Amino acid sequence: MPPTEEHPVTPAPPRDDTRTLATVAHTAFFLLLGASVARFLLRHPGEPRTPWVIALSVTLALLYVLGPALGAAPTRRRLLWLGLVVTTWVVLVVLAPSFAWCAVPLFFTALRTLPPRAAIVLVALLTAFVVTAQLQLSKSFDPNLLLAPPAVAALATAVFVHMERQAQAQRALIDDLIRTRRELAATERREGTLAERQRLSMEIHDTLAQNLSSQQMLLQAADRTWDTDPATARGHVRTATGIAAHGLAEARRLVHDLAPSELADGAGLAEALRSLDAGPDIEVRFHLEGVPAPLPDRVQSALLRIAQGALANVREHSGARTAALTLSFLGDQVVLDIADDGHGFSEPRTDADGRGHGLQAMRARVRQLGGTLTIESTPGEGTVLSAAIPLEPAP
Repeated sequence: MPPTEEHPVTPAPPRDDTRTLATVAHTAFFLLLGASVARFLLRHPGEPRTPWVIALSVTLALLYVLGPALGAAPTRRRLLWLGLVVTTWVVLVVLAPSFAWCAVPLFFTALRTLPPRAAIVLVALLTAFVVTAQLQLSKSFDPNLLLAPPAVAALATAVFVHMERQAQAQRALIDDLIRTRRELAATERREGTLAERQRLSMEIHDTLAQNLSSQQMLLQAADRTWDTDPATARGHVRTATGIAAHGLAEARRLVHDLAPSELADGAGLAEALRSLDAGPDIEVRFHLEGVPAPLPDRVQSALLRIAQGALANVREHSGARTAALTLSFLGDQVVLDIADDGHGFSEPRTDADGRGHGLQAMRARVRQLGGTLTIESTPGEGTVLSAAIPLEPAP
């Protein structure tokens, strides 16, 4: 899909494993907080600081619950909330060092909220505070209390950073896929537009342009013989009028659905080819060989346009007296041959006179259908044009 306003880029949804990690961290926080409260009440019953510890624990729990509602982006409210959570936890640890292990879920919260460098600094400070609190609880020096908290903090930080990089890579990949899909769709639309423009140019060349060219030739002939041979001139005018009427019908059909008017109302390709002519001075004969088979509309239209273009070339360039159209059904392909007895040529014309691109258009039509176009001509012996289009086997 192309980049349009109707289809804006949407951010990639959060990864499932990131949401799972967040759920685990929140659950661990409340479990550690509840365990720390229970441990304090069991170890220090009836102490004056107990109300403060309970009040701070409830406050910390309420603040932590508000966190998801503020989102994960480092907004001012989110930073203020994180500051309140850390401050409440620090005061609570000062009153009861056993609450120090609640810092592990706070590591995850800090890493999600702050930029990487700021988050690592805060994690290091929290880790140092946890080590200090644990050493205060110990009656003697314990190396595990000095090494375990930094190891846990480093592990938690490494896991989060790795998952965050994976999430960023996935978001980048999704963005690339969306952008590639849009570019591909835009390219396909451009190619489709160019193909349609080429098809329309061929339709106009093989119908309206050829009819106008024929009318011009007939009217010029009528003008030359108007004084010397009025009857012939009037005949040319009547023929030009008929061609103009046919061109008008073709133009209307082209505007309506671009289907050849000769194939309208269920007329077959053979009937349409039999009705073609190349002007009053050229005799056109039609032959049908083989058993006729149903042809797709686009094949019928292409062969008819090729025949019209070929006859226009015969009329304008060959000097022929007769032309023969042969439609052959050969089972796996259909072949249309157009032969004339004109003067022929040694090399195909390139339409350098600017009146069209007949042979090029014929080749394009046949190529679009997977077929081949061959031209055989010898000076003085006429020309044979052959268009072969493969057919799909009948089911």
